[in-house]
Amino acid sequence: MRNGAKTGLITGVAVAVLAAGGYGAYSLVGGSDDKGEPAAKKQRTVVAEPPTAEQAAAGTKDFLEAWAAGDLAKAASLTDDPAAATTALNAFRDQVKPSGLTLSPAGPATPAAFASATGTPSPAKSTTPAATPGATDSASAAPSASPSAGPAGVLMGFKARAEFEGTNRVWDYNGFLSVVKMSDNTPAVHWAPSVIHPHLAPGETIAVQPLPPIAGNVVDRNNKALNSPSITPLVATVQAKVAKLLADQNKDQSDNGTGVVITNAADQNGVPDRLFTIVDPKPPKPFKLTIDATLQAAAEKAMTDLGGKKGSIVAIEPSTGQILAFANAPVTGLNRAFQGQLAPGSTLKILTSTALLEAGVNPDTPVACPTLSSNPKKIPNSFPDAYPNNTLQQDFMISCNTAFIDQGLTSLKPGALTTTAKDVYGIGLNWQTGLPSFDAVVPDAGTNKDEQAMQSIGQGKVQMNPLAIASITATVQSGSFKQPVLVAELPQQKAARDMTPDVAGKLRQMMAATATGGTAKDVMAGISDNAGAKTGSAEATGIATTNSWFTAYRGNLAVAAEVEGGGHGVDAAGPAVASIIKAAGNR
Repeated sequence: MRNGAKTGLITGVAVAVLAAGGYGAYSLVGGSDDKGEPAAKKQRTVVAEPPTAEQAAAGTKDFLEAWAAGDLAKAASLTDDPAAATTALNAFRDQVKPSGLTLSPAGPATPAAFASATGTPSPAKSTTPAATPGATDSASAAPSASPSAGPAGVLMGFKARAEFEGTNRVWDYNGFLSVVKMSDNTPAVHWAPSVIHPHLAPGETIAVQPLPPIAGNVVDRNNKALNSPSITPLVATVQAKVAKLLADQNKDQSDNGTGVVITNAADQNGVPDRLFTIVDPKPPKPFKLTIDATLQAAAEKAMTDLGGKKGSIVAIEPSTGQILAFANAPVTGLNRAFQGQLAPGSTLKILTSTALLEAGVNPDTPVACPTLSSNPKKIPNSFPDAYPNNTLQQDFMISCNTAFIDQGLTSLKPGALTTTAKDVYGIGLNWQTGLPSFDAVVPDAGTNKDEQAMQSIGQGKVQMNPLAIASITATVQSGSFKQPVLVAELPQQKAARDMTPDVAGKLRQMMAATATGGTAKDVMAGISDNAGAKTGSAEATGIATTNSWFTAYRGNLAVAAEVEGGGHGVDAAGPAVASIIKAAGNR
């Protein structure tokens, strides 16, 4: 499987003449089948000395001939791990089901050729199937990255051609194996999953599976063509994940084709690796995303306007959870809008406020804002003055760290933030958005007052990204968590409960006051009707200037952004969010 760039689809078409006898099914046993051998026969082991060129060629030829003839027991016995080879060769026969298999030696191969076949960037990083001693001789171990890491093997290439019933298409690919020398002076194929196919890794499965149609032109929610720098490179991943997630719902399989695919059941975010198409799916249909092309263009521009700083932004429709836009700076590399793992700073005070309101604190409850917090490791504010007569809402408006820390330590039970994050905001419910995503973390701080203090202001071990913060803001706007999705048909996780209308109303009141008279007022000027906002700045290791965070809603739109080293929330992230809201108009 490939989590990065998808492997190209191979659809070579040729007339196949099935070899006499075909690719038969055989009963298999591990090791030698000579029952006359003494029980105490000495076990063969790999030795450090490499085989001669003649031995490597003979070992390759004998193994390939046995495999192609369907004598899988013999083929497995010609490896250094007969049990693992038997299992894998059986699985290839039973799950790929070729009606004919031709395997031809191609002579010595280079690490560069193997690296190219596996999609590895360079030979130095390749998973060359080199032999290594001891436990690493097992097929369960990942192949060595370098032939120098143990006994020397000779890397050999071969040509594979598989034929399938009902079609004249044949599957041609270049295979690779490493031949080692055994203690009885005979050659053996060093067993690794990549012997079956260069893309196959430990834990993965190769099989013929249904191939849903790969969607054609990508369109937005309004059927407008979508060609976005942030989205276009990820479309193939979205399509593959959506097909996988909707497989159980799509009872009509008439549009599907069939093909050879590598999958990994343990990797929920992995993209199936389509190796070969046996029967084509029906022609593609437009692939509709929940994205709004107008807002997406605004999001891309907002990231470009950062002037080279790293950042990301997400816009969500609160009533549905549908993702309306997302963009990253830089465009290439990590999709930090979905996969970032950053402290969100004071934007998390929305969550802390939720827990405090549910604990009986009100917006007009007196909550002093001292210069230093009361926990053992004193924490200051970003301003020097104390405000002893403040209310909770006023503390929220000026983003007073000490007030939220002290009131949290007084009013909240240990673990309250963790519970509220999961039960109300759906944090940690394994979202299936259509793209790989990091689902945010608000760990239980237990009774550690310093960690509780840091969490209440979005620092410490809390990790978020704009997708998570935009979802929190969208939940406040609508009063109910709707898991973010990029395709409307995707299933959405449900939170354990909605916040009460009273709590939702008070949160909107506090965010609205921040937009009109608090730290967000300058950025939100002119767009404050039916709107609310929260600023944030977060300290991060290795960055001298704080990360800038900002989140806001207006009508049926919620947006969040972060800018690495951007300073205060209003300095960098705030203008980016405001530009999206202005582009949306009244929704």
